[in-house]
Order: sequence, then C-alpha cells, then structure tokens
Amino acid sequence: MTKSLTFRFMNEEDIDQILKIEEQSFATPWSREAFENELTKNQFAVYIVLEDEEQVVGYCGVWIVVDEAHITNIAILPQFRGNKLGEALMRKMIELAKEMGAKSMTLEVRVTNFVAQSLYRKFGFQEGAIRKNYYTDNQEDALVMWVNI
Repeated sequence: MTKSLTFRFMNEEDIDQILKIEEQSFATPWSREAFENELTKNQFAVYIVLEDEEQVVGYCGVWIVVDEAHITNIAILPQFRGNKLGEALMRKMIELAKEMGAKSMTLEVRVTNFVAQSLYRKFGFQEGAIRKNYYTDNQEDALVMWVNI
C-alpha cells in the first residue's frame, strides 16, 4: 500500500474494478446493471471510490433523501483491509453527506458481521432494529444502525 490514497466520485469507468471488490466482499454481489442504474438513474445516489494510485481499492455508496443518508454499501479489497481504509472511507462519506444536507445516517449490517459493526460504532452508530431474513443468500437478519451526524 502506498501513500497516494485519494478519494473521488465513482464513474461508470470504475464499474469493472467495483465488481471485483463486490465479488470478493459479498455473498450476493451487486450486478453491473445495479451500479449503472445507481450512477445514471438514481438521483439520490452518491458513490465515492478510494484509489491507491490508479487502482480502486474501496468504495462506498449512499442515498441522500431530504436530510437522511442511507449507506447502500461499503467495501475494501481484501488485501487492503486492516489498514483503517474502511474507517477513512466512512469518515469521508459522513463528511460528504453532511455537506449535502444530511442530518442522520443509517445502514443495515449482517447480525454476524462484528468487524463492520465495530467500525460503525466508532462513528457513533447505535442499534435501531432488526430486519428479519434481510439477506437473500442465507436469510440472515440485518441489524439496522443509526447515527445523527
């Protein structure tokens, strides 16, 4: 990992790299079409990428509706994990959401994903509710977490 980490808005040319991160991060990765729709049709969607030189090593998406930001996904390439990049990405997204008028932020996380839950708690997220059978791959419940930003 180099020191040339940069954040920028995601564009359609990033989708190939994003799909690789998705496949290595999630049991049910999003499709190319899903990301294309987010970037071109969803007026509420904002996506950022974290680059190391020319390589996209992580990304985060959010829907900002009025004053609420809903994290859709966040992921870091496995070989770049453990370097606080998820934390940096989350911090950047919170800053961006605030700039865009969000006053609160929410997300869903697998009830068994303690690493992610720990990250979100660092930013003040608290448990809100359980969404039963939320994840389609194994019907695992999702923990809904919230924070005022």
